[in-house]
Amino acid sequence: MAPGWCRFFAASFVGILFFLSLCACDRAPNYSFMLNATSSPTISYYDYIIVGGGTSGCGLAATLSQNASVLLLERGGSPYGNPNITSLDKFGAALSDLSPTSPSQRFISEDGVINARARVLGGGSCLNAGFYTRASSEYIRAVGWDSRLVNESYQWVEQRVAFKPEMGPWQSAVRDGLLEAGVVPNNGFTYDHLHGTKVGGTIFDPNGSRHTAADLLEYANPGGLTVLLHATVHRILFATKARPKPVAHGVVYRDASGAKHRAFLNRGLKNEIIISSGALGSPQLLMLSGVGPAQQLRAHNITVVLDQPMVGQLMSDNPMNAIFVPSPLPVEVSLIQVVGITQFGSYIEAAGGANFGVSQQRDYGMFSPKIGQLSTVPPKQRTPEALAKAIEQMNSLDQQAFQGGFIIEKVTGPISTGHLELRTNSPDDNPSVTFNYFKEPQDLQRCVEGISTIEKVIESRPFSKFRFDFMSVPQLLNMTASAPVNLLPKHYNSSQSLDDFCKDTVMTIWHYHGGCQVGSVVDHDYKVIGVDALRIIDGSTFNASPGTNPQATVMMLGR
Repeated sequence: MAPGWCRFFAASFVGILFFLSLCACDRAPNYSFMLNATSSPTISYYDYIIVGGGTSGCGLAATLSQNASVLLLERGGSPYGNPNITSLDKFGAALSDLSPTSPSQRFISEDGVINARARVLGGGSCLNAGFYTRASSEYIRAVGWDSRLVNESYQWVEQRVAFKPEMGPWQSAVRDGLLEAGVVPNNGFTYDHLHGTKVGGTIFDPNGSRHTAADLLEYANPGGLTVLLHATVHRILFATKARPKPVAHGVVYRDASGAKHRAFLNRGLKNEIIISSGALGSPQLLMLSGVGPAQQLRAHNITVVLDQPMVGQLMSDNPMNAIFVPSPLPVEVSLIQVVGITQFGSYIEAAGGANFGVSQQRDYGMFSPKIGQLSTVPPKQRTPEALAKAIEQMNSLDQQAFQGGFIIEKVTGPISTGHLELRTNSPDDNPSVTFNYFKEPQDLQRCVEGISTIEKVIESRPFSKFRFDFMSVPQLLNMTASAPVNLLPKHYNSSQSLDDFCKDTVMTIWHYHGGCQVGSVVDHDYKVIGVDALRIIDGSTFNASPGTNPQATVMMLGR
């Protein structure tokens, strides 16, 4: 019987923790300042121009609008009003959209790991598992931030987007299993980063509606802010004549029809352009504007404004590995609610259940082959026809095939780094990025210890009712490893070696960062070194990912 059950669950093992959904507020705020870029003038002037209305850009724009005129340029559309993405019940539907106007833009790193970047107002806060947790006090001290201002800024964010989750039986079992596994103490519910096990915040409200960085625009002064959607910035304009160093003074952007627009800074010593385009978009835009490694820029026929070899360097992505645990009991639909913060540098989190929606349509949420993270359809074979066949096969499966959950571990830091390079001169195209997962042995050791901790959780007494007795941990490991989670070659039997399991099943948790780091590309005030009137405010400046999940800190940084 056991082998049959294993085959049954292995056959239905078609999705993994692609915790992405789109911003879900049932009613759109009345943003009189939010317009389609096609309605914008050919030339305009502002005190501040922000490129990227993402997790940091929205709070930044709302703050600056109180005392200045601000233009916020977002290449994507509004997160509000799409019925497929307004609630947890439709989780995963937005990710099945691979069109040019999709809120997420898929890319595959040179490592062979499938990934995504945001293309929507609200940015990455619209494309995550909703977990809300602050950076540690040690992180804040190391970065050199003012702890009082940091705390005030977190609170400013939390008043709009953070909630206490409602814990179900499966998440509670994961929490209690972590405690039995030695990830202690029990820190209860808190936003703070504390060693031990805790319940963190969520950006899903009690009705299951997602709140994101776009909601922080409710703080804005409507008279001081213009938000343009579907406005893709192609380059930053620099004044270089008779100046000691280049000065940013405007941007060139195109609207959805392809029409070109220019926005310039008003005269004023404090006026600036601020890039908040994320860990891929910010270094990419710098390079497209002539700031980056000179040899690479010349290879793309880009005029060199400043030879800055560190742009696009020190890219990192926190490796994620997971184990799927089939359950004999129903499991509530949940994203990340509990985290175990270990002493050895690994974070243990979990997501459970399959989303069948309020209708009878089976979209399967995180289990869906349509979202492209883990599927029985290998990544290079994911044609529309192949996906349609996989979906048809899923529709014939019993609902019990999707009963269970994923327990994951994320490596802190990480120490391993890679780099980003331009592929083309178009800002619409993904750059080439290499993260070098597990290049540094300490990252791999942290993964191994994290997976070992997950094994203890699975075998713990509190979690026992949510696993089949006849399915051993090695069987679970091999079942997970058998699924095509990435494009990497596989070892014969990953359960024999946790080193091999970590390498074979590495995925992203979408916490990639770097490329414009403090100390190499920007200074400690986030001003781009070597040019004037240009800053970068986003995760591309991080030397390490803050906390267990970075979105709270990225929103705080914008404030």
